[in-house]
Amino acid sequence: MADTHQNLGLLCFYPHRAMEARVLAGLAAAGFDDLTPAQGRIAARVGPDGTRLTDLAAQALVTKQTAGHLVDQLERTGYVRRVPDPTDARARLVRLAERGEAALAVARRVEVAVEAEWTAHLGEEDAARLRAILTRLREVTDPWR
Repeated sequence: MADTHQNLGLLCFYPHRAMEARVLAGLAAAGFDDLTPAQGRIAARVGPDGTRLTDLAAQALVTKQTAGHLVDQLERTGYVRRVPDPTDARARLVRLAERGEAALAVARRVEVAVEAEWTAHLGEEDAARLRAILTRLREVTDPWR
C-alpha cells in the first residue's frame, strides 16, 4: 500500500509541474515551440529591468555555467538579450527581448486559465485560502520574494 501522507513539498510540486506543462503546451501552440523546460525556468526569472546571470543561476538552482549556456540558447532564439548593467559598467543584465515579451504574454494567459480551472475545482473560498497560506509559506521558503 502506498504512503498516503505526502510531504508538503511534493504536494506543492504537483500543481507546479502541472502548471509548467500547461504553460509550455500553450507556448508551443502559440508558435513558441523551441522553448525547453530548462530554458523556460531561466526565462521566467528574468525581471522587468533585467537580471544578472549569477542571480538567474541562484534562483534556478543551477550553476552559473548552466545558466550561461541556457541564456546563450535563449539569446540565439531571440527570447532574451544581454545589455550593460547601468549600476555596474563591468556587469551585464539579461533582459527579455521582444520575442520573450510575446512568449511571456502567452504564458500569463495560460496561467490565468489554469488558475480559473483550479478555482472552479476548489471553490472560491478554498482557492483564496490556499493562495493566502502559500503566500505566508513563501515568507520562509523564497529568499527572492
